[in-house]
Amino acid sequence: MTWTQVYDPMGHWWLSTLIAALPIIVLLGLLGGLRVRPHLCAIAGASTAILVAILVFKMPALLAVSSFFYGSAFGLLKIVWIVIAAVFLYDISVDAGQFEIMKQSVAAITPDRRLQLLLVAFCFGAFIEGSAGFGAPVAIAGAFMIGLGFKPFQAAALNLIANTAPVAWGAIGTPVHTLAAVTALSESDLNAMIGRILPITAIIVPFWLVRAMVSWSETFEVLPAILVVGGSFAVTQWFWANHMDSNLVDIAAGVVSMIATLLFLRFWQPKKIWRFADEQAVTATEARDSVKHFSAGQIAKAWMPFAILSIFVLLWGLPSIKIAMNKATTPAFKTGGWEVPYLHKAVSRTQPVVAKPTPENAKFDFNWLTATGTGCFLAAIFAGVVLGLKPGKIFQIFGRTLVRLRFAIVAMTCMLGLGYITRYSGMDAVLGLAFTRTGWFFPFFGTFIGWLGVALTGSDTASNALFGGLQKITAQQLNLSPILMCATNSAGGVMGKMIDAQSICIATAATNQIGNEGSIFRFVFWHSVALAAIVGLIVMMYAYVFPQFIPSGLNFIH
Repeated sequence: MTWTQVYDPMGHWWLSTLIAALPIIVLLGLLGGLRVRPHLCAIAGASTAILVAILVFKMPALLAVSSFFYGSAFGLLKIVWIVIAAVFLYDISVDAGQFEIMKQSVAAITPDRRLQLLLVAFCFGAFIEGSAGFGAPVAIAGAFMIGLGFKPFQAAALNLIANTAPVAWGAIGTPVHTLAAVTALSESDLNAMIGRILPITAIIVPFWLVRAMVSWSETFEVLPAILVVGGSFAVTQWFWANHMDSNLVDIAAGVVSMIATLLFLRFWQPKKIWRFADEQAVTATEARDSVKHFSAGQIAKAWMPFAILSIFVLLWGLPSIKIAMNKATTPAFKTGGWEVPYLHKAVSRTQPVVAKPTPENAKFDFNWLTATGTGCFLAAIFAGVVLGLKPGKIFQIFGRTLVRLRFAIVAMTCMLGLGYITRYSGMDAVLGLAFTRTGWFFPFFGTFIGWLGVALTGSDTASNALFGGLQKITAQQLNLSPILMCATNSAGGVMGKMIDAQSICIATAATNQIGNEGSIFRFVFWHSVALAAIVGLIVMMYAYVFPQFIPSGLNFIH
């Protein structure tokens, strides 16, 4: 059975686009408008996608169902497993009593809630994004902030906003690797271009983050700290992306930003300590005296689980180790994975999405040992042993983690299933092609293609796989740089991260906000759109004003 995608099934591009958007309309409408639980929204969105694919796009039912299960399996191994393992590590830290020391160590640095927000949500969150990605920083940093005294709603919503600037290099640079593979463009050039777009937003996001919590005047009171946080992060992000590699951009930027901010706060503190309205007003001295102080050794032990996590993830990212483990544990490794029954090579993309008709691969590489989630899981077990927990206790904690994340697991699995239905049915291409009709403004609206991809799939990696090829072809047709527009897909996509159902579901599960998903979605939605628009303006400047700064001198503007 073979089938070729159709990109205008209704005979009118605007009507075809509207129908292709139905799964998204159902998903976001239920989530934001009717306040339905995310896992139910994801199930409804996926069901709508299957029906539209079969009834409107005339995709054979077997292929539609196969694409859903393929996406669900991919999501379980590549994304859900990472989130489960990262939250498991956090739960071990809490159960071993080390998380309290971590919280006190941050509270001892500064009692000001604005500065705590920058340290935990932005700096620490970026480090977790670089190590694990796929929603893990929202879960871990969000729970951390509640422990510090933030309201659960604030912890969830603010971490969603903070988890933007680092997303393009999440999980050891996975989105960039995928983008290079899909587009057949130079990874170093793509990495450098992303590293010339997002550092600008890395300066903006810390300011935006604090302003989302307090007033303008209270934001400017900590402007020096905001500039240190954003400036050190942006410079490191730019340097590493342009002169090093795509693997450690976030980890390096997060660590440098945190160290720079800690050093700065030893010499500077705001004149007025900002606390929540229901908290007692205190001076910096009073706040420091009220915090329990620990020795350097105790603090190092408390942060050790996350140091272990970074080591394991780095080892899991080394090609030599990954290849060796795959050869030993994955029988289909040499052939690129197992062919998905009925789906592999059965669906073909055609013009104008690809230059010539191309059968879509559908191979599942069940690399259970080299999966990033497995590295995180083993790091959690190792950390538990080092902290003195018995094996029975460790796996009891793991069981509790699974129960707590059960609805998030369903939501993430169905979201990836939905994403793969739109990919194999061609609905994603129809939505992307609608943006290509914007002509001269395509650099701006091309940003929203990536944004849409992440909002739809919950992953910058998946968005790059969906739309990377479309961005390249459209750029060539419009005499734009393919490097710029493909990098834009990833850079614009990061701003859609805060509104995707799986991230919101993870945030609510970690902060005990289940049932408030709709309120959180409405709070972050316009932040997401506005920040994506800022990225679009940056891309417009590169396209038409500063094309000489596009890597490799790929100047397509005449």
